[in-house]
Amino acid sequence: MRYSKPRDSDLIDAVESCESISIRQSIWRVVLDGRDPCQCSSPGGRWDNETFEVLYTSQLQDGAIAEMLFHLKKGQPVLPSKLTYRIFELNLDLDDVLNLGDKDLLSPLGVNTAQFGKLTYANRNDEYTRTQKIGETAHFLGFSGIVLPNARWNCNNVVLFCDRLEGDALEEIRDHGPIDWNAWSKSNTAG
Repeated sequence: MRYSKPRDSDLIDAVESCESISIRQSIWRVVLDGRDPCQCSSPGGRWDNETFEVLYTSQLQDGAIAEMLFHLKKGQPVLPSKLTYRIFELNLDLDDVLNLGDKDLLSPLGVNTAQFGKLTYANRNDEYTRTQKIGETAHFLGFSGIVLPNARWNCNNVVLFCDRLEGDALEEIRDHGPIDWNAWSKSNTAG
């Protein structure tokens, strides 16, 4: 979804009134084997509308795995068996991050929090339309990323706006190896 019409001035005001925080901590990211965990993209996910590059991460290892598992399954009962995914620990040192880490902060921005993260894979875009507008507005206003609730696990995610990352703001700490999806699923039935 690309923006060709004016931005919603009420949404701009609402996002602008939210708290900005600094983050200095380890974060987690799952990537396909061989991909750089710090490589950005514009996938058109929950918080980006494909007009700027982002990096989707989680504050907990299990949160990153749960998010990727949802997307890999794409609503199917089985996982692709030929692909290997790895879990990486990254260090983040970043200022001016929009803090939407409490789910209650999403409702005033127009997100249906009763349905947040509960839609099927096929219907996820029903939610993404609004969240992408929030992400685009935060990027437009100069935030360097967003802290927000993980839709699949009881933790927060951090979406980084890659054109705002400078120097050593993001560094790989450790490759924790390949993910055994079946073992993880058996030991983690709920977040």
